[in-house]
Amino acid sequence: MRLLQWLGRAEGKGAMAISKKEQIRALLKSIETGDPGPVAVVNEAKYIQHNPQTHEGSEGLAVLFKRLSKTNPRVNMVRGFEDGDYVFAHMEYDFASRKIGFEVFRFEDGQAVEHWDNIQERKGPNPSGHSMVDGPTEVADHHLTEQNRTHVRNFIDTVLVDGQLELLDEFVDQYAFVEHNPGMQDGLENLRAALAEEGGGGKLRRYEKIHRILAEGNFVLSVCEGHLAGIHLALYDMFRIENGKIVEHWDTVEKIAPRSEWKNDNGKF
Repeated sequence: MRLLQWLGRAEGKGAMAISKKEQIRALLKSIETGDPGPVAVVNEAKYIQHNPQTHEGSEGLAVLFKRLSKTNPRVNMVRGFEDGDYVFAHMEYDFASRKIGFEVFRFEDGQAVEHWDNIQERKGPNPSGHSMVDGPTEVADHHLTEQNRTHVRNFIDTVLVDGQLELLDEFVDQYAFVEHNPGMQDGLENLRAALAEEGGGGKLRRYEKIHRILAEGNFVLSVCEGHLAGIHLALYDMFRIENGKIVEHWDTVEKIAPRSEWKNDNGKF
């Protein structure tokens, strides 16, 4: 089967309709392979790039990915999700160094027209022995998507932004919390201690604004903005929800370059 048929873009009764998530999986994999076919999922005439370090429209994606593929990168989508017009993915990259990232794409009329990401150096394992990407990958509880989205939004507003740590156990499972941040460890009380240090000493990140909450079933990704010691940050956090409580957490933190260094005018968020 030809690649464009596989992507569901060929005409005719025999063409297979492929999910937006799988189209994005193929698109990102083409950074590794150099295959130009998956780029068809992107409407480059409308494409809005929110990575401030990327020139917008200066080079076609097929040409860019072909050039990047010659550097022998490795690209792996660990988890992929759909939320209406959005696809969000948890990624492993190995370019000149190993990185972990979240990628977000917005679709319009069947094509990707907007992109955000948040990438950091891979670190770990953490004191509990977890990497930044291990753990469950399969979505469950689709019927609870909106309930889980609301739960995470309330957690961030109440605990991470407002600092009401006394309410932490209303949101996080006290018996089964698994942490993938490379500098933290499992357990509700360890999380409480880390957040108390953050609020008291200003040594850790400070959450200030929620930009987007994306969800599919029991997985929820939050896109937030904050600071650490005066450094402007993009904060992406993924949560797994079980029985109405947060039971697992992954994240990436990326410094936002000063406006004078941006290579496009679209902003990080």
